[in-house]
Amino acid sequence: QVQLVESGGGLVRPGGSLRLSCVVSGRIFSFYRMGWYRQAPGKQRDLVASITSDGTTNYIDSVKGRFTISRDNVKNTMYLQMNSLKPEDTAVYYCQYRAIMTTMTTDYWGQGTQVTVSS
Repeated sequence: QVQLVESGGGLVRPGGSLRLSCVVSGRIFSFYRMGWYRQAPGKQRDLVASITSDGTTNYIDSVKGRFTISRDNVKNTMYLQMNSLKPEDTAVYYCQYRAIMTTMTTDYWGQGTQVTVSS
């Protein structure tokens, strides 16, 4: 089993910055993809950024150049640095750990952290 605990959300003004953290504990798989998802009220949960076990990163177009995903393998922690925040970034942000095995994948989720961008 994998446990995920997010932190770092809050209220910030447009143009401000926040850094989200996701601490991973339990079993660590050799191959995995970790990602940050977000869900705004009344909308589906969407992938924002991801990082794989080999370090490959991906972002949705709307956050490219503003958000940076990274990880610290010693601390077993993933981060999302969010700069130049916009009101449309307001959502609950979830950390996901996708364990990749030979014949299957398993997803684990954190509890979510609220990010509100408002003046």
